Parts: sequence; structure tokens; C-alpha cells
Amino acid sequence: MTHEPCALPLIVGGTAPSPRAALPTLPPLALYIHIPWCVRKCPYCDFNSHTASPVLPEEEYVDALLADLDQDLHAVYGRELSSIFFGGGTPSLFSAAALGRLLKGVEQRIPFASDIEITLEANPGTFEQEKFVAYRALGINRLSIGIQSFQQEKLQALGRIHNGDEAIRAAGMARQAGFDNFNLDLMHGLPDQSLDDALDDLRQAIALKPTHLSWYQLTLEPNTVFWNQPPTLPEDDTLWDIQEAGQALLAEHGYAQYEVSAYAQAGRAARHNLNYWSFGDFIGIGAGAHGKLSHPDGRIVRTWKTRLPKDYLNPAKSFKAGEKALSNDELPFEFLMNALRLTEGVEARLYPERTGLSLESLAEGRREAEQSGLLQVEPSRLAATLRGQLFLNDLLQNFLS
Repeated sequence: MTHEPCALPLIVGGTAPSPRAALPTLPPLALYIHIPWCVRKCPYCDFNSHTASPVLPEEEYVDALLADLDQDLHAVYGRELSSIFFGGGTPSLFSAAALGRLLKGVEQRIPFASDIEITLEANPGTFEQEKFVAYRALGINRLSIGIQSFQQEKLQALGRIHNGDEAIRAAGMARQAGFDNFNLDLMHGLPDQSLDDALDDLRQAIALKPTHLSWYQLTLEPNTVFWNQPPTLPEDDTLWDIQEAGQALLAEHGYAQYEVSAYAQAGRAARHNLNYWSFGDFIGIGAGAHGKLSHPDGRIVRTWKTRLPKDYLNPAKSFKAGEKALSNDELPFEFLMNALRLTEGVEARLYPERTGLSLESLAEGRREAEQSGLLQVEPSRLAATLRGQLFLNDLLQNFLS
């Protein structure tokens, strides 16, 4: 899950934004819980994940997570959680008993919405039927399964611990365990991947009937093995063919694209991620977790937690590594770099509701983006055109000076 926008000093449209108002209502509140351990680190992964020891410190980590949450409670008193997301790492390495104690502790501190969405990331190599039945009994009602590919040579190139048959079985086991809502994570643009290879992966994923598909291109990120030892990736023309043919195939089978790399059946968009993209609030607990909280007086604060698990578990060290209150100059870009990822954008009224700034603060940048064909000319919405979705970085430059 890539949720952390960069905070950059900026002036929108060449003029300072209007004064910020107190927020009339606070946005929905979510909770992100980071479990930082994996069986092994994949060569493309730039997330905060660490190779697990034979025995995980489950009890100590759950204690730390709840203590971490306690320190954030003052900022969310009286609010309820609309969603929870267990990310990693590989959260499915943790036992149902540990996750159950954690969820019980969270609910004792913050009430859950009656229709709360609780998602757990899982990898096929960690699937056990009994464990996932127990997860479902805890109230976890959505899975995100990291498939990436069904083809053995591609999985080996990506350093995955599962094979294609295990990936297929994982989806079946999820459904048998009672999960009627699950996502499959799938990559394209893999080393030496052809158009046919990519579409075969996508057809196999669709055949498993997930309610949601995250289908995204492999990118080489700094501080990864692939960055230092880059594999041979497909040519740009092939990547473009894969993107076009794959999107058509997904649409044909009822998966509507609602974000850059997210496709869902009707009514099955990921509520937790929609909250990020619509500039909602979220508490982040766990090693390296990020959070963003709005305050009634108009302050909007980003936080980040201690990154290394050994430091996070050290009682002599603070859970919080830092925090930053976003300035008026930073808010337009922060808001738009999330909202414009959505294929239909957001209602324009959401901007003043979530930032406390007037729509006039976007006026000049908005005109420039509309004139260049990157932003839709629609007063009631903030939405990229099809061209703007393809050149999102160029679109956002209109709101920097």
C-alpha cells in the first residue's frame, strides 16, 4: 500500500492560498497497522519489511502496538473507526490469537463503525485453512492476497516464496474460510514479460473471481536489489500494449477502474484506500507506520513512527519518530496528489471540507491544467482527464510554483 505523499513547500498558482478555516466536520477515521516481518525480502520491495526470525515476538509487538495507539488517542477522542488495514511485511505470519488480542484492544480504545471494513494482507506461502477460518471469526472481513504472478519463472524472478498452484489454492481457501470480499495483487511489466504472459496472468486472476484486483506495473525503486541489479524489463511499446489490453479485459469482466491501479466489481472498491485518496484521516501504528490526523481548529498533522522493529520494541525509545503540521502552501498539492489518482476524481466541495481552504486557492492552477487538457472542465468536480491520468505528474505541476 503506498499511501505516503511527500510534503513539499509550495505556492499554488503563484499566489498564497486563502486563510484556512476551522474544519466544520472531521473526515472519516481509519487505522493502519504495520506488521514488518516477511519470510524473506523480495528484491523489488521498498516497503519497511524485514526477514522474520524463526519465532516472532508476537506478544511484545501487540503490547507495543496498543501502547503506541494509546499515545494517539487524545487526537481522536469521540470518533469511530470506519476501516482497519493490516499491512506489511506479511501480517498473515501472525497467529489468530495475537491478532484477536490486538483487535479486542483496539475496539476497547476506539469504537468500530457497525459496517467496519477490516483488511488483512496475506501471501499464498503463508496460507493455512484453519488459520484463515480463525481470522474470519475475529471479524476480519477482507483479504488482500499478494499473488504478483501465476507463472513460475516470473515468481522466481520476483523472489516470491509461493508457486502458481499455491496462488490458485489461496483464493479458494479464502472463499472456503468465509471471505466473500478479497483482493488479488498482480504485477505486470515483469522481467522478460510478453503481452501474452501478462494477459495470461490477468485471465487466471479473473477466473478466481476476486471482488477486487490491484493490477500495477513493476517499478524499480531506490534501496532495493532490483535498483542496484536491474533486471531486463519489457520495452515501452510492450508496456503500453499490456496496459491497454489488460484494462479492456478487466472492463469486459466487470472490473471497473476507479484508481490508477485499482479495479473492482460494483460496490467493492477498497474503502480503506478510498479514505486515503479522498484525504481522510488515519492513525498509523507499528514500525515505520505513517498517519494523518485533522483537528477541529484546522490543523492537519502527519506523523511517522520509529522504523526498525528492534527500536520500536525498545521501551527506552519513542514510538513516534516525527510529526509535521501541514502548511496552507502544502495542502493543495497534498490533497490533489491523492484525489486525482481516482479516475472520477472527487466532488470539488471536498477540498474546502478536508483542507479548510477555499476553492479559490486552486483557481489559477486549475485554469492552467484545464487549458492544457489535463484537468476536466467541470466546476463541481476535481478530476483528471484521460490524458491527465496518464500524465499525472505533469498535471500536478500546475499546482506548484
